[in-house]
Amino acid sequence: MKNAKVWLFVAIVVAVVIANHFFGWSDWIASGQLQRTLDAMIGENYVLACVVYVALSIVGSVVLALPGVLFALAAGAIFGPVVGTLLCWLSMSVGACGAFIAGRYFLKDALKPKLEKNKTLNKFLFEGADKSDVFLLAVTRLVPVFPFNLQNFAYGVTDIRFAPYALYSALFILPGTAAYTIGAAGIVDAENRVVLIVVAVLLFVVSFGIAWFLKRKADIA
Repeated sequence: MKNAKVWLFVAIVVAVVIANHFFGWSDWIASGQLQRTLDAMIGENYVLACVVYVALSIVGSVVLALPGVLFALAAGAIFGPVVGTLLCWLSMSVGACGAFIAGRYFLKDALKPKLEKNKTLNKFLFEGADKSDVFLLAVTRLVPVFPFNLQNFAYGVTDIRFAPYALYSALFILPGTAAYTIGAAGIVDAENRVVLIVVAVLLFVVSFGIAWFLKRKADIA
């Protein structure tokens, strides 16, 4: 059957949406129940709390398509600026790779021929993938205006190879992840609030600065 993988992907998405509606998984995470559950768990088993956070973050960001910022803020408030950043960065990196693989398997065969008909998209996404993948990933990861979840699936349709995608994604999402996580940690840490929030703001500035520099370099080249 033509486009069978696409229809299977759509069926999975519909099934998840329906299940989420009945079971309220997104509401449970977004309402703060995740944070309260992990707060209670930390006192009994810190390592287990970390594992549960990473697992739920991956599922929440990839399967339920919840904004990654929710998990960054939760990580900072629960685990603090350092451990929280590492856990959120790990979960977002793994989640990005999982969504990329899903996009490549389910969507690329059907969507690539259609996208190639557009000269601009074909040149940007396919013909120049090896040359522009660093710039493309840097700008979309560093500047927090592009929907993170949608990006991950969309990159699977391009010709970007998995290894550089995984490496550059992990590298370029770190400043933004740290900024949100450290900022959240600063909100709940009255003693170090000013320092942590200043660090978070500086990380946002650095993220935009790197993206601007790479864009300028690409334009010159």
